[in-house]
Amino acid sequence: MLPRIVEAMSSLDIDTLFVVASCVTALLGVFLLFAYLQDRIAALALWGGAYLLGGFSGALWRLGEQIAPPLPASTPNVMLFVAVGMIWSAARLFHGRTISWGGMFLGAGLWVAGCSVPMFAESAALRVLASSLIVAIYTFLIAAELWRERRKPLIRRWPAVFVPMLHGAIFLFPMALASLSLDVGGRVGKGWVAMFGIEVLLYVVGAAFIVLMLSKDRAVRAYKAAAATDSLTGLLNRRGFFEAARTMMADNQAAAMAPVSVLAFDLDRFKAINDDFGHASGDAMLALFAAVVRKTMRGGDIIGRLGGEEFVALVSGTLAEAAIAAERMRSAFAAATAGSEGCAIPATVSVGVACGSPNASIDSLIARADAALYRAKANGRNRVELADEAVAAKERPASVVVPLRPGLAPALSGHPVPVVRRRSA
Repeated sequence: MLPRIVEAMSSLDIDTLFVVASCVTALLGVFLLFAYLQDRIAALALWGGAYLLGGFSGALWRLGEQIAPPLPASTPNVMLFVAVGMIWSAARLFHGRTISWGGMFLGAGLWVAGCSVPMFAESAALRVLASSLIVAIYTFLIAAELWRERRKPLIRRWPAVFVPMLHGAIFLFPMALASLSLDVGGRVGKGWVAMFGIEVLLYVVGAAFIVLMLSKDRAVRAYKAAAATDSLTGLLNRRGFFEAARTMMADNQAAAMAPVSVLAFDLDRFKAINDDFGHASGDAMLALFAAVVRKTMRGGDIIGRLGGEEFVALVSGTLAEAAIAAERMRSAFAAATAGSEGCAIPATVSVGVACGSPNASIDSLIARADAALYRAKANGRNRVELADEAVAAKERPASVVVPLRPGLAPALSGHPVPVVRRRSA
C-alpha cells in the first residue's frame, strides 16, 4: 500500500508543491503575527516568527543552488531546526514556562556540528535520518508541552496533542524509510519528498488552528477571571464566589455528602482605619488581608470579597476543621499587621464559622456564619465564634393533599388515599 502511495506521489511537481507549502507556511506566520498584535500573547509572536522562518527555509531548500553567492548547504536545515525549536518554546510560553534558549538552538547546533564530520556530510542516508530524528524529537516535546495543560478536559485536549504526535511519527518513520530509497544521485526519492511536502503542509495548517484555539481559550479565561475577580484584592468578587461555591457544593454532594463550612471575616474597626489613616492605608490593609488569606487557606478553598471589609470563605470540612482554619487565619493576620515593617496599624479580624450539609442553601450558611461573626464583634473582636447548629439541607416542597369530590370518600373507604405533590411556585 505504502509503495503505491509513494509511486502516485512521484507524479507531483516537487517545485510547485514546495512553493505552495512555503507560501502557505509564511502566510500563516503573518496571520499569527497579526493575531499577536490583537491579543498580545507572546507565544503567538514566537509561533508566527517560526512559521515565517520555516517557510523561508523550505523555499531556500529548493532554490538555494540558484542563489549567488551560494549559501552553505546546511543553511536551510539550520533554519528549519531553529523554527521547530521556536514552536516548542512557544508551546512552553502558553503555560507560563520560560524559554529554553539552549534547547531552542540545540537541534541546529547538533546539525552544524554533524556537517563538520566528513562521514556525516557525505552520507545522504545519515543526514535524512538525523534531520527526521531532530524534527520528531521537537514535535514530541511540543506535544508534551501541550499535554501539560490540565485545565482542559481530556476530550478537548487530545487534538492539540494528537496533531504534533502524528507529525513527529511521520517524520520519524517514513523519512527514515525514505533513506532506504535513494536515487542514483544519493538523494531522497521524488515520491518520498512529495509525501513529506504534503504532510508538512497539513501539519502547519493544523498546528496554526491549534495555536489559535489555545490563544482564544486563554483570552476567554482571562475575561472570565476579570469578571469574577475583585480588582483590589485579587480574590473572587461576589459573583465569582457564588459561582464557585455552587460548584464546590455540587462536588461535595457527589462525594458522599461531605459537609461544607463558611467562614465570614470582617476587619475590626475598619472605618476608623480609613478615617484616621486615609483610604489608601485602608486599601493597603485590604490587600494585605487578601495576601495573608491566600497564603494561609488551602488551595481548594473558595475565598471572596463580598464588599468593603467583608470577606467570606467556603471550605470542605466539618465545623471543628473550619474552626482550626479560622483561628489560623486570625492569628496569621494579627501577626502580619504587627510585624510589617513601618506598619503603624495593628489591625485584627473577627471570624464567624458555620457548617452544614452541601444540600443547604449557601445564603443560609452565610447568614449563620454572619450571626456568629456579630457575636465575635460583641464579645471583644479579634476572635472566632462558631454557629450553634449545623445548617440542614434545603426543605422539600410541602405535600398538599387534594380534597376528594363529595361521594368519592365512601367508595375509597379502607384504601390508602394518594397524596399529590405540587411544586411550589
